[in-house]
Amino acid sequence: MEKTDDRQFKFGLLGKNIAYSFSKGYFSSKFSDLGLSNCSYENFDIEDISEFTEIIENTTNISGLNVTIPYKQAIIPYLNELEASAKAIGAVNTIKISPSGLKGYNTDAYGFQKSIEPYLKNHHKKALILGTGGASKAVAHILKKLNIDYKFVSRTAKNNGFTYENLNQRIIEDFTIIINCSPLGTFPNITEKPQIPYTFISKNHLLFDLIYNPEKTAFLAQGEANGATILNGLRMLELQAEKAWEIWNA
Repeated sequence: MEKTDDRQFKFGLLGKNIAYSFSKGYFSSKFSDLGLSNCSYENFDIEDISEFTEIIENTTNISGLNVTIPYKQAIIPYLNELEASAKAIGAVNTIKISPSGLKGYNTDAYGFQKSIEPYLKNHHKKALILGTGGASKAVAHILKKLNIDYKFVSRTAKNNGFTYENLNQRIIEDFTIIINCSPLGTFPNITEKPQIPYTFISKNHLLFDLIYNPEKTAFLAQGEANGATILNGLRMLELQAEKAWEIWNA
């Protein structure tokens, strides 16, 4: 976006209970660093996805949105078009708004792939995905692309996956990547963590938590204590945000 453009460009984050959000601070700093005084970013904290239509109708000069929990899937019927990967994943976290309509993208997948790839080793062939929300769909999409077998873990064994009660020594030792896509452990509830048998985690494991606040969740701390490699979601968030910015400016 050219600094000489005197039009106003509004961007924002659509979600629920998002005062803590990474995105507003990230983009506000980015606009300041780039000298883009004609760009602004705000949170659209809504109780129900039906309020989305009002945002689009009543917000002038809105050019793009990020989408977070719990609306990454619920937003889809409100869009005119889906980019191919967003359609394949079944979840949207970025919307480009133009005179031709609203187009949905998924930049979570890009952010996840680029952040996890440097940590993958030859023995990382199977992954457990903790949670079944919108972000977990992007994670599954990339694991499939990387030829890594995966199973979802949830309370009710969705998508032919495991329940938390199913998890045992054999499963944990066999699935050497464990990715937390649930909100458990997010600030301020920093003592919470997914209920998995941590005893069987070892130095062969890679634990990835999509949460970035706190920097080291209870899930990651427990994995690290057992010798696992750990990675939080901050880099993924930065990468998906930059990809969203690229889309908005294309």
